[in-house]
Amino acid sequence: MIITEKAYPRAGLVGNPSDGFFGKTIALAFSNFSARITLFESPEIDLVPSMRDHSHFGSIHKLVDDVRLYGYYGGIRLLKSAVKRFHQYCNEAGCHLDDRNFTIRYDSDIPHLVGLGGSSAIITACVRALMTFYGVEIPKQILANLVLAVEKDELGISAGLQDRVIQAYQGLVYMDFDKAAMDRDGYGRYEELDSASLPPLFIAYRADLSEGSDVVHNDLTRRFHKNDNEVLEAIAFWADLTGKVRDDLASGNGSGIGQYLDANFDRRASLCGIGEGNRAMIEIARELGCSAKFTGSGGAIIGTYEDENIFPELEKRMLSANVKVIKPTIASPREGQ
Repeated sequence: MIITEKAYPRAGLVGNPSDGFFGKTIALAFSNFSARITLFESPEIDLVPSMRDHSHFGSIHKLVDDVRLYGYYGGIRLLKSAVKRFHQYCNEAGCHLDDRNFTIRYDSDIPHLVGLGGSSAIITACVRALMTFYGVEIPKQILANLVLAVEKDELGISAGLQDRVIQAYQGLVYMDFDKAAMDRDGYGRYEELDSASLPPLFIAYRADLSEGSDVVHNDLTRRFHKNDNEVLEAIAFWADLTGKVRDDLASGNGSGIGQYLDANFDRRASLCGIGEGNRAMIEIARELGCSAKFTGSGGAIIGTYEDENIFPELEKRMLSANVKVIKPTIASPREGQ
């Protein structure tokens, strides 16, 4: 039996980066790109490297470009950590794993390190494949926690739950990471929303702005734990914006949410330094009357536009700045688990 699983990139629509600080967010998963896992039974455990793990380069310049885009580690570490954490979860949950071995191959065309959740997508798809192989069921909210534990506890990556929740659920999800609920249940309150209520959206990204989320999260975490009033007030502000967007989408009146996306970015810019390239993407969008904010920690933006006639001009202007633009196709909500 050959098992194939996919997980999709995500975009924070509103509220991020408050998900790491008991805030509220809304995010969506979109299927324009994907991380893909193939798993099948084999005599030994074999994790097969992909192009992101290669060690042969045509020139020193290509080696440097590869390191700049993918870092010093490829995807094999993600697979190893995912398998280890899955095994630990099953032991703790009393799930019996038989003695079969397997081979895992992975591939991903999700743009790397631009705030679209590419690493967590690989891990999510890997765990899903293991679940199918061993016949283990993991609820979606627990799957999100497991994937986060792979990144934070196994790999030391600073991250919040938002990416993992939306990749576990897919579709469009409102998330309330209320501290009391998190302490009591181990996860937040998650509500699936109807993506048909969304206005026209675009996502723009550029690989040469690649930067890990650690840079932003570490500074906000430090300030949060010092009870920095500016950070605490921003988290409350983002939570309020998220509630307004959730109410508009739930009532089928999402056409005006762009103002909240703009406010989300503007408050973030008042707290964190914004690089010239990232700010240029925001400015191009806003000059054309679009709203715009980061999908994650930088390198990609999401926004709304009112008129389809605007999109070709947006593509043209972004391309002149070495930026790609897509219309995201919302990934269908994940059934089961």
